[in-house]
Amino acid sequence: MPKKQFKAESKRLLDLMINSIYTHKEIFLREIISNASDACDKLCYQALTDDSVGLNRGDFKIELSVDKEQRLITVSDNGIGMNKEDLENNLGVIASSGSYKFKQEVGEDAKDTDVIGQFGVGFYSAFMVSDHITVITRKYGEDTAWKWQSSGADGYTITECEKDTAGTDIIMHIKENTSDENYGEFLESWRLQELVRKYSDYIRFPIRMEVSKTRKKEDSPEDQPEYETYTEVDTLNSMVPIWQRSKSDVTEEEYHKFYRDKFHDYADPQRVISVSAEGAITYKALLFIPGAAPFDYYTKDYEKGLQLYSNGVLIMDKCADLLPDHFRFVRGVVDSPDLSLNISRELLQHDRQLKVIASNLEKKIKSELVKLLSENRAAYETFWKNFGRQLKYGLVAEYGRQKELLQDLVLFYSSTEKKPVSLDEYVTRMPESQKYIYYAAGETPDKIDRLPQTELLREKGTEILYFTEEVDEFCAQTLHIYKEKEFHSVLDQELEEGDEKKAEEAAGAHKETFDFVKETLGERVKEVRASARLKSHPVCLTAGEGLSFEMEKYFQSIQPDAGFKADRILELNVDHPAFQALEAAVKEDQDKAKEYAELLYHQSLLIAGLPLDDPSAYTDLVCKLMK
Repeated sequence: MPKKQFKAESKRLLDLMINSIYTHKEIFLREIISNASDACDKLCYQALTDDSVGLNRGDFKIELSVDKEQRLITVSDNGIGMNKEDLENNLGVIASSGSYKFKQEVGEDAKDTDVIGQFGVGFYSAFMVSDHITVITRKYGEDTAWKWQSSGADGYTITECEKDTAGTDIIMHIKENTSDENYGEFLESWRLQELVRKYSDYIRFPIRMEVSKTRKKEDSPEDQPEYETYTEVDTLNSMVPIWQRSKSDVTEEEYHKFYRDKFHDYADPQRVISVSAEGAITYKALLFIPGAAPFDYYTKDYEKGLQLYSNGVLIMDKCADLLPDHFRFVRGVVDSPDLSLNISRELLQHDRQLKVIASNLEKKIKSELVKLLSENRAAYETFWKNFGRQLKYGLVAEYGRQKELLQDLVLFYSSTEKKPVSLDEYVTRMPESQKYIYYAAGETPDKIDRLPQTELLREKGTEILYFTEEVDEFCAQTLHIYKEKEFHSVLDQELEEGDEKKAEEAAGAHKETFDFVKETLGERVKEVRASARLKSHPVCLTAGEGLSFEMEKYFQSIQPDAGFKADRILELNVDHPAFQALEAAVKEDQDKAKEYAELLYHQSLLIAGLPLDDPSAYTDLVCKLMK
C-alpha cells in the first residue's frame, strides 16, 4: 500500500517535534502511557451505560514490554481502540486531539472520566527515540483491526490486520546508539520502571511489566549457584497521586522526595502543607514552602503558580491565580473535581471556584507560617532570610490591603535582641510607660548603632527596630499603628514628651545662636533647633514629617531627576563643647562662627549618609580650621 503523506504543516511540526520540542527524550514514555490511559478511560466510561462491554474499571490495564534483541518497546492497552477513520484523524493530522473531542462530546457526563493527554502531539514524541513506530489497534464494537506504520516525516501507511480484542498496541523500534545519544538505555527494564514511577505514578490504571528478579534457591547444592533468576509481572505505578493519599499513609521522606522530583529542587522543603476540603467546592492541595530561594526568585523571569489538576488530570502547569504575590514562593499542586477539563485559560482565570480555592489557600499558608514562627523559631528565621522581603513587599502593596494578613509574619532586626523579631514580640517587651514602637533606618545594624540619634535610647535600654531594607520604612508607614502603638522614627521625629520640653527650654536660652546658624545656612535647612536626642555627639540632621532620608535615597536611585528631597532640620547639642565654641564665636568672631556652622552642617550630612554639595570646599574648610 502506498504511503500517505502528512499535511505540509503537520510534516514541519513533526520534524520540529522530533528535533526540538522536548529537551528530555525520556518524556516519550509518559506521553504514550497517557494516551493508553485515555483509551482505557473512554471504554470505561462507555461501560457505565453499555453492559455488553463486560468490563469494569478494575479490568483495565496498561502493559509495558521490552525486547532488547529486536530493540522494541511495546505499550498495550485494552481500551477503546481506533478504527481506520480514527487513525487518519488522530495520527494523520498532528496536534489533533481525540481526547479533547471526546471530552467535548460527553460534556458534563464525563466529570468522573480521567482523560490525561491529547492523542496527537504527544504521540509523536516517540519519534525522538524511535526510527519506526507501528500501531496495531481494534476499536471496541468493530471486527476489523488496523495497522498504522510510520518512520517519521516521510509519511505513513494504514492496512488491515488481525487483533483478537479491542485495544491498542504501540510498538516502537528504538534508534541505534550514536556518539552523542545512548538510546539503548530505554531498552533496560530498570530504566523503564524508573520513568513510569517518575512521570506516570498516578495514572489510575495499573501499568504492568514483566520484570526479572533474583532469589535465593532453597536447599541449593554446594556445587550449584546459590541464586536463581525468575520473571514476575509487577505493577509499576501507585495509581493514587500522593496528594490523594491519607497523610497518615505518607512519610515525610515521601513528601520530600515528591517535592524534589516534581519541582527539580536539590533541597528538601521547609514546610509541607496538606489540605483536604469538602463542601461547596471540593479540592485537595499539597503545598510546599521551599527550603531555599530559587536562583531566579527575585528576577522578572520567575513564574509563580501552582499546578492545577482536575481528578488527577493536569489543566495548568503554573496557575498564577491560585497564589497572591506575597506568597508567590509557595510550590505545589491543587486537585479539584469541580473544575472542568475543557475550560479555557481565560475562563479559568475568572472562575468563581478558583477564587474560593485561592482565598482558602492564602489563609492556610498564613496559618502555617504563624505556626512555624511559634513552634520552630530557627526554621522561621531561615524562611525569613529566603522570602522575608517578599512578605514586606506584600505588606505595602495595594495601599496596605494585606496588612492585617501579613503584619504578624514580618520580622525586623532588634537593637537589644541582636536578631530579627516580630512586632508582637517587640510590643510584648515594651514597658507600660513607652508610647511608641521606635525604629531607625540605615544601611546596616552596625551603622545604625553608631548614629547619634540612637545613642540616648540605647543607653536607656529601649528597644529599637533597625530598618535596613528599602521597603522597611514603607512598611512602617503602611502599618502606622500595631496593637495601639504608633510607629515612631528615632531619626526623624521627636522622642518622649519630657525630652521635647527640655529641647524647648534650650531653644529659648540659645535663640541667638540658632537664628545665626539658620541665617548662615539659608534655604539648605528648613529649621535649626536644639536636640532632645543627642548626648555625646554635637549635631545630627533629621527629616521631620513625611519623606525620610532613606526614602529620599531610594527615590533618587530610581528617579534621579524627579526632585524627591526630604526636609533638612539641623539639630544641635547645646551641652556639647562644639556648640559652646560656636556660641562663643557668634558673640566674638562671626566670620569664624559661619565657618563652624558650615562645618557642623556638613558633618550632619555625612552622618546621615547624604551627599555633600561641594566636597572640595568642605575639605578646604577643615584644613583652614586646622591652622
